[in-house]
Amino acid sequence: MSGPILIFDSGVGGLSVAAAIRRRLPTAALAYVCDNAMLPYGTKPDAWLVARIVAVCRAAVAAARPSALVVACNTASTLALAALREALSVPVVGTVPAIKPAAALSHSGHIALLATSATIDRPYTLGLIRDFAAGCRVHRLAADALVVQAERHLAGAPLDREVIAACLAPLWEDPELDTLVLGCTHFPLLRDALNRAAPRPVTWVDSGEAIARRVAQVVPAPQIIEGPGPAWVTAEAPGLAAALAGVGFAAPQCLDPSEAAAR
Repeated sequence: MSGPILIFDSGVGGLSVAAAIRRRLPTAALAYVCDNAMLPYGTKPDAWLVARIVAVCRAAVAAARPSALVVACNTASTLALAALREALSVPVVGTVPAIKPAAALSHSGHIALLATSATIDRPYTLGLIRDFAAGCRVHRLAADALVVQAERHLAGAPLDREVIAACLAPLWEDPELDTLVLGCTHFPLLRDALNRAAPRPVTWVDSGEAIARRVAQVVPAPQIIEGPGPAWVTAEAPGLAAALAGVGFAAPQCLDPSEAAAR
């Protein structure tokens, strides 16, 4: 029998991808790992991040014995997919900002990419814009504070609506903007709050469904759910345990990435 589908993120953002995978593969067994000890990734040097991401994922793959690894983090995907595919023997599915579908959905040709500072100016991201949205006006906006809001929200803390409004405010200077890409997997967790902060109707686009479709192709016969899915963290996080339990994962175990390196 194949192992679970292992979802990796720096924090809780991957839970939005887990939800999309569950909608497409409702009986599939899932596992989750987050490198919360090093959150946020956007403040770390690229070379250090690649080594860290590979170490955490190697340790998690050794623990979970999955059928595939889903890198549910835009920053990790734009930096470390090649290194992960070289280091691991399981299929690796990455995450990229949904520029292509957003460009197709926009009626005005004015779209925005809402992402973290670690993703917004990456060559990979700029290549997506060049290849799939060359005919559009694309506003790139870093919104790192929304990551913190998503983490707090799933831990049961109230959202700060003023912070959310301030993050989005520069977007509304363009009256023709009609489509926004949620270029961080944390952001779909705030969809309702983002909608409330928008002064007019807009279309929000994220990568969750596209990732789920790809996972279904890579793992055509996934392991069947048998109880809560296992989860791992790299630092103690009581609030995160509650968030994971709320979406069908077991209490997280502590993962030491150095153990995989020592094998």
